[in-house]
Amino acid sequence: MRSVYTHAFTVPESAIDVNDHVSNIEYVRWMQDAATAHTASEGWTLERYRERRAVWVVRTHFIEYLRPAFAGDRLELHTWIASVKDFQSRRKYLLTREGEPGLIAKAETLWICIDPLSGRPRRVPEDFINAFDLVPEDADALRMIQPGSV
Repeated sequence: MRSVYTHAFTVPESAIDVNDHVSNIEYVRWMQDAATAHTASEGWTLERYRERRAVWVVRTHFIEYLRPAFAGDRLELHTWIASVKDFQSRRKYLLTREGEPGLIAKAETLWICIDPLSGRPRRVPEDFINAFDLVPEDADALRMIQPGSV
């Protein structure tokens, strides 16, 4: 069981906007990709969610942009689950440039668990909760990905 999942990738030219840096919409796409990869790495694939009649939808996204990213940058998007309560899960993210200190962005998403047949919120399955170690504090996650940084 891994607390913090790291999704590494290179910024493609197609992610660049008219200001010659990564477009804001790309950050949301990367967050979704990292969240999906993280849960799949612990056995929670789309098929398993459907079998359990539990899928996730986004209620809110929050992103704080701290530095720009550019085409060709090698980035690491670190993500973890900070909390799970009733029918919701708060997931957090830290985006770093590989091999460099400091953050490019930090973000969080409030995910809502729903029954795909009714479309109504449902309690998060207990076996999902047991599959992940929660990391409530950003500082704890930062220590895991950049020892000695906090």
